[in-house]
Amino acid sequence: MAVHLSEHFSYRKLLKATLPSILMMVFTSIYGIVDGFFVSNFAGKTAFSAINLFIPVTMVIGALGFMMGSGGAALVSKTLGEGDREKANKVFSMVVYTTMIMGAVVSALVFPFVEHISRALGASEDMLPYCVTYGRILIGGQVFYMIQTLFQTFFTVAEKPMLGFIVTLIAGVTNMILDALFIGAFSWGVAGAAIATVISQVVGSIVPLIYFFRKNNSLLKLCKTHFDFKILLKSATNGSSEFLSNVSSSVVSMVYNIQLLAYAGEDGVAAYGVLMYVGFIFTAIYLGYSIGVAPIVGYNYGAENKMELKNVFHKSLIINGIFGVVMTIVAISLSTPLSYIFVGYDAELLSLTSGAMRIYGFCFLFMGFNIFASSFFTALNNGLISALISGLRTLVFQIAAVLLLPLLLGVNGIWGSLIVAEAVAIILSSIFLLANRKRYGY
Repeated sequence: MAVHLSEHFSYRKLLKATLPSILMMVFTSIYGIVDGFFVSNFAGKTAFSAINLFIPVTMVIGALGFMMGSGGAALVSKTLGEGDREKANKVFSMVVYTTMIMGAVVSALVFPFVEHISRALGASEDMLPYCVTYGRILIGGQVFYMIQTLFQTFFTVAEKPMLGFIVTLIAGVTNMILDALFIGAFSWGVAGAAIATVISQVVGSIVPLIYFFRKNNSLLKLCKTHFDFKILLKSATNGSSEFLSNVSSSVVSMVYNIQLLAYAGEDGVAAYGVLMYVGFIFTAIYLGYSIGVAPIVGYNYGAENKMELKNVFHKSLIINGIFGVVMTIVAISLSTPLSYIFVGYDAELLSLTSGAMRIYGFCFLFMGFNIFASSFFTALNNGLISALISGLRTLVFQIAAVLLLPLLLGVNGIWGSLIVAEAVAIILSSIFLLANRKRYGY
């Protein structure tokens, strides 16, 4: 039985409503990780380091899709809560069409500068060919990545989260099969990884477009619309925190890589790549929950149902707290086997990576609260506070920590910098949540 946005949510029903989004984000992370697994084990650590060096660039561009998706979803959810379904569909359609155009334009602008970007990121002469090959293919298909991330949020608003998961599952399986074929069987290396990823993104974007263009039984349908700059700006503003968070994370990754090249060399970049891949899965659980619960928050905010808003808010804090404890224990206790999957072929690199993960794992205690707080304010259509939480958490606190802590603790300071940044950010999130309780009634 489907879960509707207008219902009262118990813990069980809240987890049921958000589980498809959690699974969707986790699976998205897993099939992204498959690229790293195959490249590391079949093309070597130089190729692995190269793709990790360039991935943040694609994430910056892809963040535009996440921005439009999360911001537009908040606005559409609120409009549905107000009872205006026709307007909601027009806003939804405008956001989708605008994102498609934006993706094509940005890809065309960035494509000629892939080599320059790779050099600016510190790619060595050995790494450069891998970076350029991988980067050009991914940038060429970036519009599909943006559309895919856009629809991941709107499936939940449409009360079709399980369909969103199925689409992600199909795209993911496509990527995994093609990775095994292109990298493992055909030995295409980083080119094979990039081609497999782009094809999977085509699948993950075209299927939702067909579904929402056709007559369907969801709350949303793509229709004729008109360009409304004011509404588009509101969508972008609502989603600015998600955009800033993704961009900041990518910038932080670049700073991490630069620091690691200085403190630990190419092995440090490879080790950080493993942390990113494993971290993607854990972070995906928090992101999936936030994506799943945001339309519920937005709907009840639009309907002015403060009792249910308060109910969802308090239950979400407890759920994220439980997630944090469990994920921290798992990350630390499984640090060696998780590292072995990627770099088991190099004993020295394995030791460096597993030791890094035992430190890094403590960040998951705090991360969920900060991701939820930012998403919560986005759902309330308060893009400013959401952006402040995301921007300070990722861009300011993390960069400050990764630049300063290594001066005191060496390479261990790099691994521990995210813990410090998340701990400071949770204080900021708490201040904003407490200061706005009366205003929104949660």
